[in-house]
Amino acid sequence: MQDFRNLKVWEKSHNLSLRLYGITKTFPKEELYGLTSQLRRSVISIPTNIAEGCGRFAHKETAHFMQIAFGSASETEYLILLAKDLNFLSVEEYNYLDSEIEEVKKMLSTLIKKIRTDKN
Repeated sequence: MQDFRNLKVWEKSHNLSLRLYGITKTFPKEELYGLTSQLRRSVISIPTNIAEGCGRFAHKETAHFMQIAFGSASETEYLILLAKDLNFLSVEEYNYLDSEIEEVKKMLSTLIKKIRTDKN
């Protein structure tokens, strides 16, 4: 068990959540219960599952929650692509968000491998 706030991947995903919440405020109002809601849920699921995984004592459980966070990052990755294709995001916003999500996924992948090989 460790403090999730000490993980760089949690910090990066938390900041990504804040950024996406701000950006989705500009989405069309008719998307409030559609794409806006789905995107917000998927992006906050990333740091939420990291935090929950850090609260587990068994490495297997911790890795499981990190895998869920990875899945949520993949979902977010698709949803920002959809938002771009619907012209809700500029190409610049999309490129920034996509690179941030890709970095989070790489960090999570590394963390999952480390947890699985850690014997402590």
